[in-house]
Amino acid sequence: MKKLGTIASLLALIVASALVLAACGSDSSTSGSSGSGSEGGTLKLQDAAFPDYLDPQLSYTADGWTQMWNTYVPLLTYKHAEGTAGSEVIPGLATDLPKITNGGKTYTLTLRKGLKYSDGSPVKASDFPFAVKRMFVLNSGGSAFYTDIVGAAQFQKTKKGEISGIQADDKTGKITINLTEPRGTFSNELALMFVAPVPQSTPMKDQSSSPIPGTGPYSFTSANQRTGWEAERNPVWAKTNGKLMPQIPGGHVDNISMTINKNDSTAVDDVASGKINNMFNPPPPDRYTEIKDQYDGSQFRVVNTESTYYYWMNYKSPTFADPKVRQAINYAIDPEALQRIYSGQLAPTQQILPPGFPGYQKYELYPHNLDTAKQMIADANVQDKDVTVWTDDESPNNDAGAYLQDILNQLGFNAKLKIISADNYFTIIGNTSTPDLDIGFSDWFEDYPHPNDFFDILLNGENIATTNNQVFSQNNTPDLNKKITELARVPLTPDVEKQYAELDKDFMKEAVWAPYGNRTLALFVSDDIDFDKVIWNPTFEMDYTSFQFK
Repeated sequence: MKKLGTIASLLALIVASALVLAACGSDSSTSGSSGSGSEGGTLKLQDAAFPDYLDPQLSYTADGWTQMWNTYVPLLTYKHAEGTAGSEVIPGLATDLPKITNGGKTYTLTLRKGLKYSDGSPVKASDFPFAVKRMFVLNSGGSAFYTDIVGAAQFQKTKKGEISGIQADDKTGKITINLTEPRGTFSNELALMFVAPVPQSTPMKDQSSSPIPGTGPYSFTSANQRTGWEAERNPVWAKTNGKLMPQIPGGHVDNISMTINKNDSTAVDDVASGKINNMFNPPPPDRYTEIKDQYDGSQFRVVNTESTYYYWMNYKSPTFADPKVRQAINYAIDPEALQRIYSGQLAPTQQILPPGFPGYQKYELYPHNLDTAKQMIADANVQDKDVTVWTDDESPNNDAGAYLQDILNQLGFNAKLKIISADNYFTIIGNTSTPDLDIGFSDWFEDYPHPNDFFDILLNGENIATTNNQVFSQNNTPDLNKKITELARVPLTPDVEKQYAELDKDFMKEAVWAPYGNRTLALFVSDDIDFDKVIWNPTFEMDYTSFQFK
């Protein structure tokens, strides 16, 4: 799904989400309420950093998505469930799933009548094309999902006029979307918050500090990027939206409070003592085993994720222009060493797609061999051995960066480590004008269960953007770009999955990345949360509406 923030952020996000959700429930009069636990109360969370954005058209981290899932509802959404069931696309603001015609190029939906935003204003069909345009104007990292809409690519360039491929009728609620080519993943992408309708009075600038009115069971009341945010039950949910969208649970808690605390060890103590209900960040590596041994099964559990952690290598850097250099880095990296750095919370890999994901087939191109790597560097055309290694300041991402710096120095480079605050790490490395973007850490958690989600956004050279860029290696190989585009147009059959497996290997033959692991995350909540009811969704992580006090 999404780039899920920094490792710690993600983990933390998941945990925090879980706690939030645990406390977030609906009262007996709210749509979706269930269970015998207590209703009401305030769910108290801590996170090590503010989300990348608290704006639905901009956020592209697990922190942001989890914290906004129950506030901004797209036309389609994902079922509030775990596992395979949680990957099911269901109607959101739309009455039904789209009618797909014209050889897969036309999607027709109808907006539910009577929906309102949390400020009481009516939701209109024309709010959808407005949200799409706003996303492009803001240069959102999710823009690449929607450039196949007729007229969208031109609008992305000019930021003027209308997107001709979207027609919206406010009287009937009918919304018609025409694509330039069939796109087999488009229903999944309509379920992402990038295109969640928002009021047309919303400014065309980041609203993270001035939350936008939403349509979900909760609404933000305040946000401060230095201290945190506050949310409450959406005042229109019980009377209006909850009745119109019974497929979306209403939650259990009345209020949610998230405060920023950069000390993960203190946060662990606060959860254990019940001062807070959940910490967004995972327990720090030096306390992970302690917490797991003491609370496993009662307040703690390990969650498997569809994710890949990797080092990107910038094709435009003179150091990494030669593929032999990138291949040597893959030989030099020891995923098992990184597994130890992550305290066992990472399964070693050297592939793009995670195990069990559609299109995954295990292979091994670069068995760890430092001597082979050194010889390849000696034979390669290395134009510049001064290298900047980028990572964020959250543990153990900072240690993963230090490990890479050491490996590069062992290979004869002069590697300098640059540690950036997790608050704006991806914003900085996502700006292609940032100097010295040579090599660095990143991670990716699924946006939806389809291999195109890894390849199109992260590896398609046609999607390189000047800001909010996700193609950190800035690779642009026309043949591989074309293959990504072709596969995205067809249904995901077993034969297509095999082609994705081949595409995975083709990219790794070029050594576009140095992947090193697939993450597990930790859910750790306070004793007063009904732990057994907490839902972990494969796309949005912790579901706040499933959290309930005992």
